[in-house]
Amino acid sequence: MDQPITIRLANKNHERNTANLLLNRMYSWRGYGDNHKIAKSPSHATFTASSNGGLLGTITLAVDSANGLAADHLFKDVIDEFRARPGASVCELTKFAFDTAKPSKPMLASLFHLIFIYGQHAYGCTDLFIEVNPRHVRFYECMLGFKRIGALKDNTSVAAPAQLMWLSVAHIREQIAQHAGRGDSASTRSLYAYFFSPREEEGLHGRMIGQS
Repeated sequence: MDQPITIRLANKNHERNTANLLLNRMYSWRGYGDNHKIAKSPSHATFTASSNGGLLGTITLAVDSANGLAADHLFKDVIDEFRARPGASVCELTKFAFDTAKPSKPMLASLFHLIFIYGQHAYGCTDLFIEVNPRHVRFYECMLGFKRIGALKDNTSVAAPAQLMWLSVAHIREQIAQHAGRGDSASTRSLYAYFFSPREEEGLHGRMIGQS
């Protein structure tokens, strides 16, 4: 896209409400229903991507809590295996929607990198999960290195099959160190080549906190 993209932490009610409207519009268009809610709680952080004042996308990072994760509904037995590991802090990406047919790699990379920075600093995440429709599995495998775990199940809340995927935060850190900031010249086709360089990453967490 030619227009600059703004990625921000949506920590105000009107920002979350706008993101929720986009989420339900895009989910409804895909046949996933239109009554989904973006949670407002200390264990959830919603991010948005916008351009020229218009909202393009949203995704929420949820950290484990007494209420568990959304993916526990179908995959609690699998996630519990990770919870049992010493020092583990499990998190998930959820409520992901984009109002564009093909978001650019730099846009997606900026969004995911800021989420990783925030999750690591604010929550100490060690293991990241996402529940996806099987047709999106290859994207998460190739672009971010997620791995399929658990069996394919039916998610009645969106009337679609669901595959649980897992990504180690340590692996994310390794990929950032190897590829970030290189763009099209990198030896990888993943999103990590479009992540912020280590120098650019410095201070980004503090700037996100400063939005509140």
